[in-house]
Amino acid sequence: MASLTRFSLSSSSALWRLLINRNAGLVQQHLPSMTIPSVAQQRSIATSPIRRDIDSAAKYIGAGAATVGVAGAGAGIGTVFGSLVVAYARNPSLKQQLFSYAILGFALSEAMGLFCLMMAFMLLFAF
Repeated sequence: MASLTRFSLSSSSALWRLLINRNAGLVQQHLPSMTIPSVAQQRSIATSPIRRDIDSAAKYIGAGAATVGVAGAGAGIGTVFGSLVVAYARNPSLKQQLFSYAILGFALSEAMGLFCLMMAFMLLFAF
């Protein structure tokens, strides 16, 4: 059994050597007829400077991060009016005072949302 295995391994390695030598000869035969492209032909893709790409990406990331504050303002407005409903259900006699507080909370939340949106636009377009 060992001699059979040794025979098959040695014959397969000889076969592989024959195939490799044959293919190497074919490559050497056809190598002069192959055209190698010049450097100008290889660089046909237009690229931009890396620094400008990084600055542009940073602008978009900063603008997106500043826009997240608008969602926070929306959540704040919802909380203010939700609290108005709960407070009115507990004590209906304070309707006018509760409503004025709710309008004040709405105005402050909206101001923060608009401030975040303004910062996002400044980050995106000003720099």
